Amino acid sequence: MEGSTQIVDVGSIVEAVSADDCDAPLYQVESLCMRCGDNGTTRFLFTLIPHFRKILLSAFECPHCGERNNEVQLAGEIQPKGCRYTLEVPSGDQKMFNRQVVKSESATIKIPELDFEIPPEAQRGSLSTVEGILMRAADELGSLQEERKKVDPKTAEAIDEFLIKLKACATGNSRFTFILDDPTGNSFIENPYAPSQDPTLTIKFYDRTPEEHAALGYSAEISQEGPVTENASDEPHGSVGARDGRRAIAQGNSVQFTDALFRYSAPEEVMTFPSTCGTCAAKCDTRMFVTNIPYFQEVIVMASTCDACGYRNSEVKAGGPIPDKGKKITVRVKNFKDLSRDVIKSDTACVEIPELELELGSGTLGGLVTTVEGLISNIGESLARVHGFTFGDSLDENKRSKWIDFGTKLDKLKSLEEPWTLIIDDALANSFVAPATDEIKDDTQLTFEEYERSWEQNEELGLNDMDTSAADVAYTIADKENTNIAD
Repeated sequence: MEGSTQIVDVGSIVEAVSADDCDAPLYQVESLCMRCGDNGTTRFLFTLIPHFRKILLSAFECPHCGERNNEVQLAGEIQPKGCRYTLEVPSGDQKMFNRQVVKSESATIKIPELDFEIPPEAQRGSLSTVEGILMRAADELGSLQEERKKVDPKTAEAIDEFLIKLKACATGNSRFTFILDDPTGNSFIENPYAPSQDPTLTIKFYDRTPEEHAALGYSAEISQEGPVTENASDEPHGSVGARDGRRAIAQGNSVQFTDALFRYSAPEEVMTFPSTCGTCAAKCDTRMFVTNIPYFQEVIVMASTCDACGYRNSEVKAGGPIPDKGKKITVRVKNFKDLSRDVIKSDTACVEIPELELELGSGTLGGLVTTVEGLISNIGESLARVHGFTFGDSLDENKRSKWIDFGTKLDKLKSLEEPWTLIIDDALANSFVAPATDEIKDDTQLTFEEYERSWEQNEELGLNDMDTSAADVAYTIADKENTNIAD
């Protein structure tokens, strides 16, 4: 590595990071030591972690005072959604503390049991473990304790008491919850059981708020003052013809998406209304239409395209009231015709393949309009993306062979070497698999099972606290008034 080291200025490093070449050499820059004031050396390495992100590794070392530190910066793009990892760490389980953690410079770490939070500016981007992050936090809190005891003994005593609790968590003597929240979506906690589900780790993806957009450098006010597209200014919130509707939706989505939807019916009315891009917060247009899918229900299709950054997004939402029961769909896949079945998977649906002992929780893949084969491909891509550097060079041979075997089994599902079962469990009954026969009752490989939702499921969906009594009264009064007018 030393043979390829180049002593350059900061401008050359910026150019290397901006380029697409991920085989950049090790760069070396003379920089100021913040401890002693003399000059030290910072080394930069721009690399690509397989199936994860482009990253910039930097390491500083001062030969005069011995100061050393390192930092990881995500050089790739900001993800469409933020991510929130929640890890339940029981006491006495030392393996939990060895989990690798990628923390970006915009991520926040929280431990609710201690009412403790590490803001983004406190610890810059790093590649560490759960134990390493906690011990680093403890060391930084205790670094100025001697001076603090002289100036503010009461505060110093309170910090000493807190450090005892924090170190108890870091050494496994106390259970706690480790939360990693990153609005850029570029942070990660390792799942050692992957591709199987980890009962102690939950991952949730969310839309960023305007405040989070502003913190990441996107100004919603400035972007909204930018040029408005001609369609947004000239075209009201009215309808367009079915032919223009096809063209409008197709411009913002893939061919497979539109073909799957228009196979059932073309929209007679497409609504166009202004919205905000979820990536750069610029103003853009969202097109929406309602269609009815046989044997399923009314669905609302929305598609957005941002002219500023090129981001495209499409969503499928169920129309009508919330069903009283959940629905479990089971498909026995035996032939290539089954792989071509249309699938609508809502963001509340869980996916299970018993033959692989694979179970994906709700929200893992988001809402999808695809086929059975496309769903399997999306699962493989999602696992590779979410489990990040567990595919990389640091992976031991046992885990590497486990991932290779799992990838081979996924490919076998698509090649139909053996029949297999696909289960989609949706608590809101907003998912659908198309029958392979003209009449759904004649399809013996497809079954639908309705069930009563549990209290926990209703709580997660926010249904337990939903009060519609006021709306019911309003609708009743309106119906009576309409009846009186008619009479």
